[in-house]
Amino acid sequence: MYNLGISCYYHDSAAALLKDGIVVAAIEEERFSRKKFDDDFPKLAIKWCLEEEGISPSDINSVAFYDKPVLKFERLLDNYIAVAPRGLYSFLDTMPKWLHSRLWIKSEIKKALVGFRGEIIFPEHHISHAAHAFYTSQFEESAILTIDGVGEWSTTSFGYAKNNSITLTHDIRWPHSLGLFYSAFTYFLGFKVNEGEYKLMGLASYGKPKYYDKIVNHLIDIKDDGSIHLDMSYFAFTYDKVMTNDKFSKLFDIEPRKKDEKAEQIHFDIGASAQKVLEDILLKMVNHVYKKSKMKNLCIGGGVALNGVANYRILKEGPFENVHIPPSPGDAGSAVGCAQYLYYNYHNNNRVIQKNVSKVITENVFVGPSYSNEQIQQFLDSKNVSYEKIEPEQLLIKTAKLISDGNIVGWYQGKMEWGPRALGCRSILADPRKAEMKDILNEKIKHRESFRPFAPSILEEHVSDYFDIDRISPYMLMVAPVKKPNEIPAVTHVDGTGRLQTVNRDTNPIYYDLIQEFQKITGVPVVINTSMNVMGEPIVNTPEQAYQMIIKTDMDYLVMGNYLVKK
Repeated sequence: MYNLGISCYYHDSAAALLKDGIVVAAIEEERFSRKKFDDDFPKLAIKWCLEEEGISPSDINSVAFYDKPVLKFERLLDNYIAVAPRGLYSFLDTMPKWLHSRLWIKSEIKKALVGFRGEIIFPEHHISHAAHAFYTSQFEESAILTIDGVGEWSTTSFGYAKNNSITLTHDIRWPHSLGLFYSAFTYFLGFKVNEGEYKLMGLASYGKPKYYDKIVNHLIDIKDDGSIHLDMSYFAFTYDKVMTNDKFSKLFDIEPRKKDEKAEQIHFDIGASAQKVLEDILLKMVNHVYKKSKMKNLCIGGGVALNGVANYRILKEGPFENVHIPPSPGDAGSAVGCAQYLYYNYHNNNRVIQKNVSKVITENVFVGPSYSNEQIQQFLDSKNVSYEKIEPEQLLIKTAKLISDGNIVGWYQGKMEWGPRALGCRSILADPRKAEMKDILNEKIKHRESFRPFAPSILEEHVSDYFDIDRISPYMLMVAPVKKPNEIPAVTHVDGTGRLQTVNRDTNPIYYDLIQEFQKITGVPVVINTSMNVMGEPIVNTPEQAYQMIIKTDMDYLVMGNYLVKK
């Protein structure tokens, strides 16, 4: 049985194809369109998924779309009526998009899948988040918590899941949103909403939560159970394209930071304050969910689950024994989630829980496009690129030596990872022992803000030696304190933490072996891992896009398959 899942029209459009409940192909539209955070209908992603599996639309049994457009449209209309006449310009901008295409998603799907004759279903937005969170876990049963900006009406939901069924029992509703609360600060501190929240998390580490009391006394009312109520007189997102208004600015006695304006200490401190409020609210929510569910496992979904600093506090300070967050908890991941809901819950197929954690990771992460050595060589020859072809074992030894000598190496291997993080297949690698490497990567390779940290990839069996964490973190969704900052200064953030990725040989053998070779040379089982892209562009997909990275940045080497290209 083939099921297709689709998410689009908000941000991070994506498509995912499942065969008998297993993900066989999944990718974000941006990887083909080259438009960062592309929100258009994912026709290119859908086309690739079908081609990858070698099937036609007539082979698809059913399709799931990640939310209910009619309910979302109802909320938009209700909101515009409530705030009128202030929302007129936003209304005039938004309505044509909905009336032209977004309300007619069934027609869009049928147009993209000529020959498809199956059923199309529309799970609610937070159900899709919950499904991706639960069905990628190894739990037979679990409490569920989903937190994002907004779905149809819900901004936060909780409930439970067991075997193949998911039930959400409680929610917080628009406009009282923890995700939009954090996005308001993202906007106010000079970053783009739905793109820059992770930048705010990095910036916050440079400040102190001096404005914590001001925020909780004026902007947000927080109950003991974690439910919230925003004072909407400070926010503009219900009626404007901006998130905050003059009253918000007067509260902090500064104007919103412009994109290219230098970040000052006040920006760091406001960011630190917003981050701490977010974390404290999430801990209250988690404690309440535990009290209500009496379960030992928790699955978290929604875009807020990308906040690795908060995730670590939930793991360390929260009451649950086990916490699972899927590899792509935001809207893109809901393309997989709605298809999983369709297969397991809607069609009531039995869920066989995979006990092998390595297989769980492999089946849910390494599901994107790949290019063979022959295809890579064909590209290099077509562009008259000089290269050296090296056998795999020697290639690992040579690459590890290049990294240990201070070179920055592009690493392009196997299937592209699913999700927003490069996990060792479309990565840029460097030596974490050299403190200056962080600034070199930010300035000369990524072309991005100097305060942004880099992630450490570490051999799984050494994780507790270097980080204050006692379990794996394969998706870069935990920010943990570093135990040996002097050994790996380039991946140790200003607050002494790192957003780590644990690497297992069964899930990514060539990447694991590379790090092991680096360890043999240096004694350190860690490399810097950052995605192969520059700021404003999606992660590279094709060999040509990977090659362009060495052309337009100061990257020293590029390793594609068995081929080594020098700058």
